[in-house]
Amino acid sequence: MKIDGQCHCGHVSYEAEIDPQQVSICHCTDCQMLTGSAFRVTVLAARADIRLTANQPKLYTKTGDNGLKRLQFFCPECGSPLFTTGEGEEAAIWGIRWGSIRQRRALAPKRRIWCRSAPAWLHDIDGLPGAETE
Repeated sequence: MKIDGQCHCGHVSYEAEIDPQQVSICHCTDCQMLTGSAFRVTVLAARADIRLTANQPKLYTKTGDNGLKRLQFFCPECGSPLFTTGEGEEAAIWGIRWGSIRQRRALAPKRRIWCRSAPAWLHDIDGLPGAETE
């Protein structure tokens, strides 16, 4: 599936070819801290299938809970998270941050990882009152 996306301000944009079956939710504490949320949704893609179409993202390297270094790419202007990858052989696969993808409504998660870090209340949110807009 062909996708395109950008950061919140539009400074960094990209196109990619992805497999819609490669969408996952990560509950690790690093993803929680990097997003300020309970989880992060990511689409995996081969680095060769991702093409930047405007400006370079900034890089932050984080050593994960598992001891591996994770390269976190984000917009230098608005701070939106965009991509992640590893080092060495792991650099061949990138994670594209779901929120930056224009076609995100078509990309439902297929699996979850680091579930031991998921908040206990996560399964109860369907029962909360909701509003279409605020």
